[in-house]
Amino acid sequence: MKIIITSGPTREYIDSVRFITNASSGRMGYACAAAAVADGHKVTLITGPVAIEPPDGCEVVKFTTVEELKAALDARFAECDALIMAAAVGDFTVEKTSTGKISRSTGPIRITLTPTEDILAGLGRRKGKRQIIVGFAVEDEADEEKARRKMESKNCDYLVGNTPAAMSAESSEACILSPTGIALPWASRSKTDLAREIIALLKKRGRESFF
Repeated sequence: MKIIITSGPTREYIDSVRFITNASSGRMGYACAAAAVADGHKVTLITGPVAIEPPDGCEVVKFTTVEELKAALDARFAECDALIMAAAVGDFTVEKTSTGKISRSTGPIRITLTPTEDILAGLGRRKGKRQIIVGFAVEDEADEEKARRKMESKNCDYLVGNTPAAMSAESSEACILSPTGIALPWASRSKTDLAREIIALLKKRGRESFF
């Protein structure tokens, strides 16, 4: 299978040196990339700025902002068999970025944040009949009903539900939802083990889609 995996955080710049971001380490997406390569798939890893090395054997595409991630996906999504959307995409961008560094001497400043485009929902609307999308949902509580609504609204085939505690951690309290139920029950697992479960689901779903 040709699998695209997104990973890591986005950055939205306030001025030339400051930005808003999130705590994503990229570990989940990188673990998925390693598991997919090990299983023999052709992998494109689209990654935000992280401090870990990508696994050998995959194409690496880098992004910083939400718009750059969207452009990278727009250029490649139609050719993939599956997308694992593990990147932590920022929900807001800075309405007006300053061209230089803002000086403290200017005193208090006000920053207006505007919502970013929902990239996953847009891709879900474009998804081909045999394409598979795995989304991620980070919620304050393990709310399966809310996660299922999100999965349906974004037209995902699977949705990995987890909590903010997974951000930057090596393990994740997570489950995987499918349209018919729970494909993987809630439990604490290493991200390496969770990644293998995700790739196994993709492999099984991929085989079924050709029969």
